[in-house]
Amino acid sequence: MSNTPQPAPVAEERIELKARAVSFAWDDTPLHWIPGDPFTGHTINVLHLLLPAGERWFVHVYKQVLPYITDDRLREDVIGFIGQEAMHSAAHDDVLPHLKKLGLDPTPYTAQVDWLFEKLLGDRTLPPGRARKWWLMERVATIAAIEHYTAFLGNWILNARTLDERGADPMMLDLLRWHGAEEVEHRSVAFELFQHVDGGYRRRVRTWATAFAALAFLWQRGARFFMDHDPTPGTGRASLGRFYRAGRSGMLPSTPAMLKSIPRYLSRAYHPSQEGSTAQALAYLAASPGANGGG
Repeated sequence: MSNTPQPAPVAEERIELKARAVSFAWDDTPLHWIPGDPFTGHTINVLHLLLPAGERWFVHVYKQVLPYITDDRLREDVIGFIGQEAMHSAAHDDVLPHLKKLGLDPTPYTAQVDWLFEKLLGDRTLPPGRARKWWLMERVATIAAIEHYTAFLGNWILNARTLDERGADPMMLDLLRWHGAEEVEHRSVAFELFQHVDGGYRRRVRTWATAFAALAFLWQRGARFFMDHDPTPGTGRASLGRFYRAGRSGMLPSTPAMLKSIPRYLSRAYHPSQEGSTAQALAYLAASPGANGGG
């Protein structure tokens, strides 16, 4: 248990977390699901490459940490989180065969991502005791840092009306917004779990730096992979300049907004409930076609 002072959450009615059965049909979704803008679509498509393996890893780690949880309410939240993350992994995994059918095989990239989570960040042959617990706590802290960014992205996609104005595919938007809404809904769980089982500030900073660097590297690499392997002539190449301009236009998260999210997470007064709106997330989940049998 951490001796670090606990940041106060924003007062909200507690929500019982549950995995929602979702259904999405991809037959009518084009490869360039944002008309005339393959770069933005492919940059967002990186989610389909990272999330299946990443969220399976979340589930694996959290099942190991359950015995360390002494708070019944937090245990219920973690179990609900596990169910939601498993569903997210499966839903994004289902997009990959459709991309391959459209001429863009993601297998070379997803194989590298699988190696990262299963081998580099997976279980290590460590003796029982301090070393094994240290590695488990490192991964719990890393997940808390990653979940800061998934909540940031979830809040962004719920409010990204420019994508609707540009004619983005409704099915893909529903998948992204259903997932984003659940990330906002459960945004406090990973951080509260870390605070409960460890909560060390130096560990929070260290694992944030690792998670941020890894996400930035993997995302730009994934965007370049998609652009380089897009079978459509003339799509161009991925670049930081294109990313920055897309952010300024509202098609992607803006660079200044992402940079401002860093000191928020590193503040000793940080709590994830300060990010996004549970009411907005629940309103979207109640209306989502994919989450209500209309996918």
